[in-house]
Parts: sequence; C-alpha cells; structure tokens
Amino acid sequence: MDHPSALFDLTGRVACVTGASSGLGRQAALTLARAGAQVVGVARRAEALDSLVAEAGTNVTGVTADVAQRDAISDLVARVSAPFGAPDILVHAAGINTRQTADDVTPEGWDQTLALNLSAPFFLSQAMVGPMKARGWGRIVNFASLQTTRAFPGGIAYGATKAGIGQLTRAMAEAWSPHGITANAIGPGFFPTELTQAVFDDPDRAARNAAQTCMGRNGTMADMDGPILFLCSDASSFVTGQVLMVDGGFTAK
Repeated sequence: MDHPSALFDLTGRVACVTGASSGLGRQAALTLARAGAQVVGVARRAEALDSLVAEAGTNVTGVTADVAQRDAISDLVARVSAPFGAPDILVHAAGINTRQTADDVTPEGWDQTLALNLSAPFFLSQAMVGPMKARGWGRIVNFASLQTTRAFPGGIAYGATKAGIGQLTRAMAEAWSPHGITANAIGPGFFPTELTQAVFDDPDRAARNAAQTCMGRNGTMADMDGPILFLCSDASSFVTGQVLMVDGGFTAK
C-alpha cells in the first residue's frame, strides 16, 4: 500500500481555477500547485494573475478572461488547455455579491450575479468534461456559501445563486460521476477576502460573526488548504454531490 500522503499528490494533474486573482481562488491555485498540479488561473485582472504566477512559479500560468461571457466559453477552454493540456481539475471560485437589498435589486445586478455565480460554473464545466470522461478521472469543485442555506441581509441575488450551487453540485454528480468525475462544493464561512471586505472592515461585525462559530473565530486562508486539496485529489474518490462547509461550525451552532 502506498503511503497515505500519496492520496493527496497531484503530480501530473492539470487544474483550472477561476477567480484565481484574489481571495480563496488565489489560495486554491497556490495550494494545488504546491501539491504538484500544473495550474491555469483564470481571472479578469492581468496584473493580479501576474502576481500569482510570480509567487507560485513555473507550474502556474494565467489566462485573462471573464468567465461570465458565455459566447466566449469555447475560446476560453482552448486558451486554458494550451499551456498544459486539458484540465483534470476545475475549481469555480469566481464570484460576485452586489449586496443589493431585496427592494433595491436591479435587473442588471441580478443578471450579473446569476451569470458569474451560477451559469459560468455549469457551462464551463459542461465544456470541459469531455477529456475528463475520456480519462475516467476528473474533479469539479464549486464554491457554495453560508447563504446556500441561510438568508443574509442584502444577499437575495447572491443567496439565490449559492442555493443553486448546492443543487447544481448534486446534479453534476448525478450526470458525470459515472464517468469518474466527482462534483463537490466548498461552503466557506467568513474569510478575509475582497468579497467580504465590508465585513472585516467592521471589527464589531467581524467579532460577532466569529462568536457565532463553534470555534470562536473567523477563517484564515490556510484553513482552506486541506479541504480544497481533499476534494481535488484521490483522497475524495468516493465523495461526490456534497457541500463541505468550511465555516468553523457557523452552520452547526
């Protein structure tokens, strides 16, 4: 029997991470690269991707693109597959939260949120599963949220997409797991990212959120490393259709 650590070795795997320019997407890209994967980070900001590549080294490259542009999906897949080959691993970390209240939601804000948070993970996955099927091995990791199951103020559009991610993940598993492709989601609690900057800019609010967890603290970037590596590796070979909450016990309390 191989050493158990071999279950987490991603040497020879190719990963595509959307939203890789910052926050949890950037952390995921770094983690997968350090585990041996060749990683293509996708984001709209070229300078931020350059910073990621500079930190990660030669097994990471960046592709500047807006994953919400559905008519450009085929071109994006070709660009992502060019450096290292077609990805085995697809992590959907790109997202937006307009924080518009229910009375103030605009059609533009609603459509933008659905396009990036819910439609992009499906259509990009649909376009990339072919080579995974051919290999009989693939990993898809979506990003869920506390709002997958909880309602937060100013989160009606965001929460709708994240509830949709929960069902999308299960439906992906039903459709593609017979081909060796697992589909799971990570549900982060409160982590210090650009998306949650408004929360962490308010120390009292951040402290209240920490107090609602079982652990009494908010997340750090390192807290995401183990879960993302687990769901992207052979360690999770019999796990599919699940939402793994990485929230310090926020949803358990």
